[in-house]
Amino acid sequence: MHSSNRVSRVGIALRSARISRRGFLGGIAAAAATAIVPRHVLGGAGHVPPSEKTTLAGIGVGGQGIQNMIRFQQFPEIQVVAVCDVNRQSGGYLSWNWSQGKETRLAGRAPARRVIDEAYAKQKNIGKYRGCQAYADYRELLEKEDVDAVMVATPDHSHAMITLAAIERGKHVYCEKPLTYSVYEARQVAEAARRAKVATQLGNQGQASEEDRLVREFILDGALGPVHEVKILWGGAFWAGPEWDGRPPETPPVPEGLDWDLWLGPAPARPYHAAYHPWRWRDWWDFGTGQIGDMGCHKLSTVFKALKLAHPTSVEAKCDDLNAEIYPRRFELHYEFPARDGMPPVKLSWYNGLLPPPPKHLEAGRRMAGDLYIGETGTLMGHRIVPESRMQEYGRPPKVLPRSVGHDKEFVDACRGGEPAGSDFVAHSGLLTETALLGNVALRAGKRLEWDGPSCKITNDAEANALLHREYREGWMLKAES
Repeated sequence: MHSSNRVSRVGIALRSARISRRGFLGGIAAAAATAIVPRHVLGGAGHVPPSEKTTLAGIGVGGQGIQNMIRFQQFPEIQVVAVCDVNRQSGGYLSWNWSQGKETRLAGRAPARRVIDEAYAKQKNIGKYRGCQAYADYRELLEKEDVDAVMVATPDHSHAMITLAAIERGKHVYCEKPLTYSVYEARQVAEAARRAKVATQLGNQGQASEEDRLVREFILDGALGPVHEVKILWGGAFWAGPEWDGRPPETPPVPEGLDWDLWLGPAPARPYHAAYHPWRWRDWWDFGTGQIGDMGCHKLSTVFKALKLAHPTSVEAKCDDLNAEIYPRRFELHYEFPARDGMPPVKLSWYNGLLPPPPKHLEAGRRMAGDLYIGETGTLMGHRIVPESRMQEYGRPPKVLPRSVGHDKEFVDACRGGEPAGSDFVAHSGLLTETALLGNVALRAGKRLEWDGPSCKITNDAEANALLHREYREGWMLKAES
């Protein structure tokens, strides 16, 4: 571990180094202007000179992380210079490629580095490229690499620690959903991003979609009348759950190339098992955030924007299969939001693996699916009005909202001085994460919780406030300067 003083000094040194590097590279670029050099060095149409690129490092390059880095690398404004993962290389990352078997694809820092270097070699039309560094420990990467931005796609339990360490060094951050493991962490990360004024984006890509805009425009146009209820229907995980009610009884050896202690990070220590890494960690209370954490920031984003939601005033959970180790797959969450900006109070319900009674506007025999927005005069299912006859009569709402340039491009542009991204931590995804994870608190508490959002406090159960955060394993702290 590094001392707090050393971390603070490193942060200052890195910020100074960034200025020095840009100045130095700028001088090189100016001197090279009179020489015969490749177009990718000078810039011009379709090219960005090295001195003007935004440098990016990827922390957590398993299934989703390596896909993110491949997408970001395709932007001419971005130069990927480093990757980091506690695992050197292995298969089993299902999200590496949804269309192929998970065992046939490798992920980890070594494969990610190869993918990045090979892509740059192809872009530059050279035989080999060796410009991407690889690290096992994110702290070493942040000390040694003078990057402008980082992408974080580790398991949920280490999101906050890595994201805060990057923000406190002045880095822009793209973090996979959910933003954090706990409600308290979400508040701390959003506040740190606000103070640092860095560009941020959560990995909930649907917020940039056409469907998002359509739903919001239906509601803006009054197609449903005032909306007073929203029901989110989610079918549950698409992967098989753990084979036990508790922890697996076996304690196999840690695979070669995996630093298990670093993988655990702030979480309580336990022996390695393939049931945790590389894929099914999301099922376990100690590492993931369950179904509401996995999909809440995706499914609730449009709801929050369309209905101008802020903090809920209460949340209640209903669940029959709760245990101390593994998240349930069948449960209900019911949030209440107050009236705001001329809109009525809203009840927001999440049905996981369960179905609510059908809304009155749904045709008999028609299957319920997706998100239901229930208004006084109409119901929207997905992004279509029900019944279908009403949809055909109404047509499309007026196109009044600006469309996104693309979820990833929003972050790239924000890093380079543009408008905040659509799911930046401060204005949107910090609160989104808090609300989703508050559902997990209600699951554990087993009762209706009254919520004082501005104070980040449960008001009707003092003991339940302890569930808003957890103690970290010895040697791990949330804030770099602590």
